[in-house]
Amino acid sequence: MSTANIILMIAVSVAVTFFLRILPFFAFSGDRKMPEWLDRLGQALPPAIMAVLIVYCLKDVPYDLKNAAVPKLLGVAATVISYRLKHNSLISLVSGTAVYMLMIRLI
Repeated sequence: MSTANIILMIAVSVAVTFFLRILPFFAFSGDRKMPEWLDRLGQALPPAIMAVLIVYCLKDVPYDLKNAAVPKLLGVAATVISYRLKHNSLISLVSGTAVYMLMIRLI
């Protein structure tokens, strides 16, 4: 595969991604409102996605509490507590990751 082909594939991927990201702004701009079902879906999906991510992250927690389960559970706890206090997803993500990374280095 040549360099030109790779660059062309990357350019097409960028263009398609950009188009798909900007499409909702054009579709619902001005006086047009989102349909009620889409608005409800926008309210319901973020918590559902977070629940799926939590299950995925904790699906393989072993019974060995000291070496693997404690860092993961403390990371989840830090994420939940920081989100409850600040209501900021970025702070929650960073704090949970930092606690997990610190715990796997210390334990």
